Amino acid sequence: MKFEILHEDNHLLVINKPPGWVVQGAQPNQPSVIKEVGDYLRIAYQKPGNVFVGVVSRLDAPVTGVLPLARTSKGASRLNDQIRDRQVEKRYWALVQGRLPNPTGTLRHWLRRNEQDRVTTVSHSNDPSAQEAILHYEQMASSQGWSWLSILLETGRKHQIRSQLREIGHPIVGDTIYDGPRWPYEGIALHCFAFACAHPTLKTPLRWKALPPKSWRDYLETNGSGSLWITMDKQEVSS
Repeated sequence: MKFEILHEDNHLLVINKPPGWVVQGAQPNQPSVIKEVGDYLRIAYQKPGNVFVGVVSRLDAPVTGVLPLARTSKGASRLNDQIRDRQVEKRYWALVQGRLPNPTGTLRHWLRRNEQDRVTTVSHSNDPSAQEAILHYEQMASSQGWSWLSILLETGRKHQIRSQLREIGHPIVGDTIYDGPRWPYEGIALHCFAFACAHPTLKTPLRWKALPPKSWRDYLETNGSGSLWITMDKQEVSS
């Protein structure tokens, strides 16, 4: 199995997305969530031909973590309604450069997307092409020039977390597109740690969590903070 399954039923499949996988619009030579999940469903349920894989939430290719996918059009429609009405919770972990002056806070910017360059930049409220972006963060720990942040999204703009953190001078480790320091691993140090929503048909509350990939543990150990991984692991279980 190329990916970890966090939940599976008739309407939902929730995975822990690996780094480098494109959720939608992958080129022929790129690993694709749609292809990999489609292949899994086709084999697991012995379905001939194409199978339905509904994208309801996106993670950038270098980003890892909890990714819900719909197995039916009904499930996709109802999950999309929840996301549109801001009835879901998406919480991220990030390793960022430097130590933030305030341990908790809210970032509010107006972001403009440049599709030609595929980057998001901070603009101003009078820009008709810009959208408001809001996130809330908590600095969980810091050591040797980097910090571990827990981030709760209020809005879901393309590259929102990456561009907002660069704007305040604390880019994500590995995110060289947004001026982050390099690290010797695939992807970047941004991970969707938790996702909560209501089941699309049963309407029961659901919440999934997933630890970051092994590269995070390797990075922490290399930087003398291996014990922090134990803290992360305990939080994944208990919070």
